[in-house]
Amino acid sequence: MIFKKATISDLPEMQELFVQTIRSVCKDDYNAAQIEVWTSGAENMERWVEVIKNQFVLLAVIENKISGFGTLKDGNYIDFFYIHKDFQRQGIADKLLTELEIEAKSQHSKIITSDVSITAKPFFEKKGFAVKAEQRNIRLGVELINYKMEKEL
Repeated sequence: MIFKKATISDLPEMQELFVQTIRSVCKDDYNAAQIEVWTSGAENMERWVEVIKNQFVLLAVIENKISGFGTLKDGNYIDFFYIHKDFQRQGIADKLLTELEIEAKSQHSKIITSDVSITAKPFFEKKGFAVKAEQRNIRLGVELINYKMEKEL
């Protein structure tokens, strides 16, 4: 596995990974309507381009395939953090999170935060993150629960 910074040309593969991971990995924690609303975020091209341009976007690549990606916004906020559905439980998330934490420290951040799904919450807790709040977000009339989490670096 190698890490590389994402470019605009990586967006289609990143968006596909985003959608397929949510549909596969999160299906036990969110219902069909919630998953549909969540994955519809892949259609917001303006947002994805903004992420590539303005965030630290790190891809985990195995045999020329994106196996996961994470983004760091403003040096201290994990905006996106997804591991490909076919690469779950292989240590990729551990390594990717470590790299994002290293980047946050290099930007002199003392705390790293994220809004974490029900599915990802146990992983982040295991990595030292604490829940600060349960959040109930309404998107297109559908409620999505996630957790504001943070970790001291």
